[in-house]
Amino acid sequence: MTKRKSLEPFAWLLFSVGGMAAALLIPVLLFLFGLAFPLDWLPAPDHAYLFSVLRHPVTRLVLFGLCVLALFHWAHRFRYMLQDGLRLGQFSALVILVCYGGAIIGSGAAAYILLRV
Repeated sequence: MTKRKSLEPFAWLLFSVGGMAAALLIPVLLFLFGLAFPLDWLPAPDHAYLFSVLRHPVTRLVLFGLCVLALFHWAHRFRYMLQDGLRLGQFSALVILVCYGGAIIGSGAAAYILLRV
């Protein structure tokens, strides 16, 4: 009899990497583009320069990776909050489908947006 392998370790890997990436990068981006540049604490980069940076494939790859990892971090955290915190374990299959399906759809949307720029 073969034992069916679980995807649970992979989900925990995405959770931990996504949490670390989100905790390190998102606050910096929020500080720069939400406070420092609008309030003139730092000189804002030129629009043409930012656009050229955004068009670089490495920048797109990093932004896509950040979006994907943050979405899967959210999906795993939200899944366990629904199952264990709100005691919706009887709807486990639906919760998993909604959470990870939402992360996959969000990742596809991020790829679409980044490829259009």
